[in-house]
Amino acid sequence: MSFNLNNITRANVKGLSPYSSARDEYVSDGSTMIFLDANENPFENGVNRYPDPQQRSLKAILADQKGVDEANILLGNGSDEVLDLLFRAFCEPKQDNIITLPPTYGMYKVLSGINLVENREVLLTNDFQPNIPEIKKAIDVNSKLLFICSPNNPTGNSFSTNLIEELLNSFNGLVVIDEAYVDFSPEESWTSKLADFPNLIVTQTLSKAYGMAGIRLGICIASTEIIAVLNKIKPPYNVNQLTQDKAITRVLDKASVKNEVNEILNERTKLIDALNTISFVETIYPTDANFVLIKVDDATLRYHQLLAKGVVVRNRTTQPLCQNTLRFTVGTSKENNSVITALKAISNSYEK
Repeated sequence: MSFNLNNITRANVKGLSPYSSARDEYVSDGSTMIFLDANENPFENGVNRYPDPQQRSLKAILADQKGVDEANILLGNGSDEVLDLLFRAFCEPKQDNIITLPPTYGMYKVLSGINLVENREVLLTNDFQPNIPEIKKAIDVNSKLLFICSPNNPTGNSFSTNLIEELLNSFNGLVVIDEAYVDFSPEESWTSKLADFPNLIVTQTLSKAYGMAGIRLGICIASTEIIAVLNKIKPPYNVNQLTQDKAITRVLDKASVKNEVNEILNERTKLIDALNTISFVETIYPTDANFVLIKVDDATLRYHQLLAKGVVVRNRTTQPLCQNTLRFTVGTSKENNSVITALKAISNSYEK
């Protein structure tokens, strides 16, 4: 494969000059200055100034923790903004296409529709792995993005390293590996392979393991060339000051994050053990995420029975290869005990 980023970047994006904000033109060195350059309200309240458009302080911490350079990172208003930027930078509307691998994260399909880009769906195999021959059949010269969610949502499993490498080596577009759940997985992040694959993009989030879904902070890690293209089109102040401040505090508290992840993993094991005793559970699928997908006898019935007992899970039965499946996010010990109690009560009633 001979990958050339210039060949897949949209022509209008190549010629763009990014908007230069006041905070791009003058970057504070920490000295006391009188800022009269951005038409801000001068009365200090903590958020009267525009945020750093490049989120330098936060990027420095993330780069150190993830073993990459700051120039390899782009931050977004949630991972969904990052994904949308990829469409806008590399996919020509009504001309190009993307490849997705259902069952998978639903926003890939939504964003393809918003951006008028064809979504070519190639189902996973029955063991929830990429179907390499069928993926290769779907690819043509206008295929620009291939989305791989690993660990996968909603199935929970990680994809084979060898299969992903085969796709990276054979696809002339960009391979986007969505690692929203990587912190719960024993598998190594693909960020360690950036130097090996120029067409590799990794997306991560603070919403899951870091427990910060409410602040909306998504992370894109890729070559400096790819990040430079995305910086051309991102909104100048896409990550607000409150999000930056909260994210810095959280990512520096590595001990708390690690403890919470370990507790979730322990609770996941407890939940799986309990699910194995429930009469209407037919299959418990392997998981590297903070959730468990199970197959039951009647997903819609069991979903409503759980609702009646105050437990909200996700009914995934409408998704390809997921007939009669429910997805359980791992909660706290107290929440999981309540879930297990509810499941046993439903199961006992079912057996009578």
